[in-house]
Amino acid sequence: MRFNVFKNTVLLFVLVMISCANKKGDKKPEHLATEHSEKQDILKHVQNDNTIIIGANQTETYLPLLQEKRIGIVANQTSVIFKTDNSYTHLVDSLVALKVNVKTVFAPEHGFRGQADAGEHVKDGIDKKTRVPIISLYGDNKKPKPEQLSNLDLVIFDIQDVGTRFYTYISTLHYVMEACAEQGIQVLILDRPNPNGHYVDGPTLDIKNKSFVGMHPIPVVHGMTIGEYAKMINGEHWLDKGIQCELSVIPVKHYTHQMPYSLPIKPSPNLPNDTSINLYPSLCFFEGTNVNAGRGTNNQFQVFGSPFLNSEVFKYSYTPKSNDGAKYPKHENKLCYGLNLKQTQPLNHLNLQWLIDAYNNTEDKTIFFNNFFIKLAGTDKLQQQIEAGLSAEAIQATWQKNLVKFKQTRRKYLLYN
Repeated sequence: MRFNVFKNTVLLFVLVMISCANKKGDKKPEHLATEHSEKQDILKHVQNDNTIIIGANQTETYLPLLQEKRIGIVANQTSVIFKTDNSYTHLVDSLVALKVNVKTVFAPEHGFRGQADAGEHVKDGIDKKTRVPIISLYGDNKKPKPEQLSNLDLVIFDIQDVGTRFYTYISTLHYVMEACAEQGIQVLILDRPNPNGHYVDGPTLDIKNKSFVGMHPIPVVHGMTIGEYAKMINGEHWLDKGIQCELSVIPVKHYTHQMPYSLPIKPSPNLPNDTSINLYPSLCFFEGTNVNAGRGTNNQFQVFGSPFLNSEVFKYSYTPKSNDGAKYPKHENKLCYGLNLKQTQPLNHLNLQWLIDAYNNTEDKTIFFNNFFIKLAGTDKLQQQIEAGLSAEAIQATWQKNLVKFKQTRRKYLLYN
C-alpha cells in the first residue's frame, strides 16, 4: 500500500529549517540504500490507494515530541518512512537528517539492518551510515541496562511485527518498556499494521513456560498491533513488580484489523513474502520438531519436510542448503520429504493438521518433538494431545475458553476495529 506523505512535505521542510537553525548537527542527510529488486518489491506491494498511513510517516505529529530531547530508537530494517516515489528512508537516517539528537540505536533479533539468522548473536557496534552507536537487545543483553539508558530522555519503538506470540519483537518490546519504566523514560510507539491481525487463535501460554519466545498469557496469534500490545502490557501490569511505562502511541491512520496488509520489506530473513507470513503461525510449531520448515531454501515457511517423513505420503521433496537466512539449516544437505504449501489459500486460523499428519507419518515418534516445542506452544498440553491421537478439531476446542477470555481483555486495548 502506498502511504500518502506528500501533504507533509512543506511542513517537514519548515521543521528542518527550524531544527537546523536552533540545534547543532554533524551529519549529512543519508538515505537507506535500496537495490533495484527491493524497489520493484515496493512497487508491487505499495499501491496508490492513499489509505493506510503508518505511524512513522506521520512525522508532523511526533517530530515536535523529539525536539530538545536525547533519543534512543529500537529499530530494524522495517523501520522506514515510505516516500511518494515508491522508495523509502530509514527512520534513523531520516531523524538524523532532521537534526534530531539520536544517541543510540537498539537492535532486536536479526540486527539493526536485519541480516542476522534467527537465534544468531547480534553484536554491538556503530551504524556505518549514521555513526550512531548500536546496542544489541538479542543474546545476553535482552533488556537495556540502566547505563545504556542514562543519556536518554525518550525511546522510540518502531518495528514491523507479524502478530504471533513467539515472534520475539514483542518480547523485546516488553523489556524495553520495563527498563524505561524503571528509569522514568518515556516510550513512543510508531505503530504499524499487523498482517495477521484479522484473527485470534491458538493455545494460551501457561506462565510456567515463560521464555523469550513467549512471555505473556496470550494465544499464539493475538490479533494486535505493536501499539495495542504495548498498551496491554502496561494495562495488565505485566512489567516487573507491576510497574507501568510512560507510553505514547502514534496510531496507524485508516486501518482496521480486517484490512489486508502486504509487507513491502521482509520483517526477518526467513519471512520473505505474504504467504510465508500468513503460514508462519501454523508452521513455526515445526521449529520444535525434527521437521524443517523451509529454512535453507527460498521457500521459508512455505514448505516443510524431513528425512524421517514417509515418502509415500509426502511426495514433495527438497534439500536444505546453507543460505543467507539460515547458515546451518535443519537437515542441511539431506533430502527431505514433505509438502509444498505455496498455493495454499490465506488462512484465518491456525492449521494443526499439517503438524498432526507429520507426527502420524514419522516412523520413530520418540524423536519427533524436541524441548523447544513446549516453549513455542506455551503449554505442554498440545504435545500430549497430539501424542494421544486427538484430532485438530478436538484440540482446538480445548482452546476456546481461554480465547474468549483473552478477546475480552484484548478489547480494552484496541486502537482499531
